[in-house]
Amino acid sequence: MSKPLMSKATAVWLVDNTTLSFRQIADFCGMHELEVQGIADGDVATGVKGFDPIANNQLDAIEIERGQKDPLYRLKLKFNAAAVGEEKRRGPRYTPLSKRQDRPAAILWLVKFHPELSDGAIGKLVGTTKPTIASIRERTHWNIQNIAPIDPVALGLCRQSELDTAVQAAARKRAAEGGVMSDDERRKLVSTEQSLGMDADEARVPGALAGLEAFTRRDEEEKSSPADYSDADSFFNLPHGDDDDEDDEDN
Repeated sequence: MSKPLMSKATAVWLVDNTTLSFRQIADFCGMHELEVQGIADGDVATGVKGFDPIANNQLDAIEIERGQKDPLYRLKLKFNAAAVGEEKRRGPRYTPLSKRQDRPAAILWLVKFHPELSDGAIGKLVGTTKPTIASIRERTHWNIQNIAPIDPVALGLCRQSELDTAVQAAARKRAAEGGVMSDDERRKLVSTEQSLGMDADEARVPGALAGLEAFTRRDEEEKSSPADYSDADSFFNLPHGDDDDEDDEDN
């Protein structure tokens, strides 16, 4: 589905001037629903002036009326004959001058919270080079002490849909390679035998716990065959002697 011109500015106008749902605006502008919600909350596209799609012959007013009456209705972009056969320009992502100083913070956020992403994927999302990513990953960047991790979607460097697609692709690639995912990435535990590449039969108790295991086994054996304490003398461990000797000592 083709997107309207100045899609983010169009989304700003639709949020401010209509009662369309976030999902309807996101589908029409080719954005993520959370990104549209960020525009409504003032966290995304701050300072962007709204772009009227009706005045610019991209959307009919009747489409907005239908969308406001039916939350499941999807807005239809007006046909533009000039856009037929237009190909997307290939090349590196362009980052405006006003946002280029925010790229290190976005790179640090991606490296910290999405370590499965490769340098190439981060470069496509943020529009930076691999040496810059490597310097931040290895903490050799000249300004690393003053860089705080910030979500690139909140900075306006990429869309939430693009970030989700890159993370899912990286997870599928890592799963296909047979790598063991961490608990935060997979949300499930991996057994020690699997993480160490061992068979279940090869798992042994560490040497430091061998003594504890022997002590536990001996204690269980003693419990299984308790001593006979039916006799009071054996219970108190009293010395055995003749009664006459005891009487002589008392005298």
